[in-house]
Amino acid sequence: MNINMLKINPKTETEKIIKFIKKTLRDQGFKKVVLGLSGGIDSSTCLILLRKTLKPNNINVLLLPYGNKNLNLGKLVLAQANIPIKNIKVINIKPLVDQFKIKNKLRKANLMARIRMILLYNQAKKEKALVCGTENKSEHVLGYYTRFGDQASDLEPIIHLYKTQVYKLAKYLKIPSPIINKPPSADLWLGQTDKKELGFTYLEADPVLYLYLNRKLKGKEIKKKGYKKVEKIVKRVKTNQFKEKTPYSLK
Repeated sequence: MNINMLKINPKTETEKIIKFIKKTLRDQGFKKVVLGLSGGIDSSTCLILLRKTLKPNNINVLLLPYGNKNLNLGKLVLAQANIPIKNIKVINIKPLVDQFKIKNKLRKANLMARIRMILLYNQAKKEKALVCGTENKSEHVLGYYTRFGDQASDLEPIIHLYKTQVYKLAKYLKIPSPIINKPPSADLWLGQTDKKELGFTYLEADPVLYLYLNRKLKGKEIKKKGYKKVEKIVKRVKTNQFKEKTPYSLK
């Protein structure tokens, strides 16, 4: 991978995101945000960015585990952000999810994401706050999200950054190393990882995505440059474009 291809200036990027969050809240007439914290790198990075923008009392954090998931990673970044205890809620979504008795893993995962969305927006309504999303560009263009689930939000601070760029930003923000070193996973079921589901890593995907989307190169041209799994990555982008086009309607 060309190391300069996805290069960012973390300091400049942080300042830009802080301005974006401030402007969005000001323009929409809000002072508070609600964030769903999984303890992963994306939500942890978003929390620290919010903390650099807002007072702790204006940040509400929900931890929404399925069952007895270890919350230690989430607690690590909460301690770093110094969020007041009264602003933190832990809700076990297992009783809600299990009522549906779904055996299919993907359907169950989608349900979990949508239940979390309901809880986040309910809290946002209570607090008169906006919901802060945690999507990165890699996940978004690959369609690696649940519509009306983890995709639902009011503002997205890092959706313009590819996953490998988020890692660079996270290191600059001093996100705890156990979070940075954890293999990317939505923790939807035991042993689930992004790599297993997607069939490639973000280190493999991001340069291909950049060349395909930003430089407008065709798959064959990217493949000639020596990148692997190009067809698989590009196919996933094309297959999931429908998520951006729905709902279908008469013009």
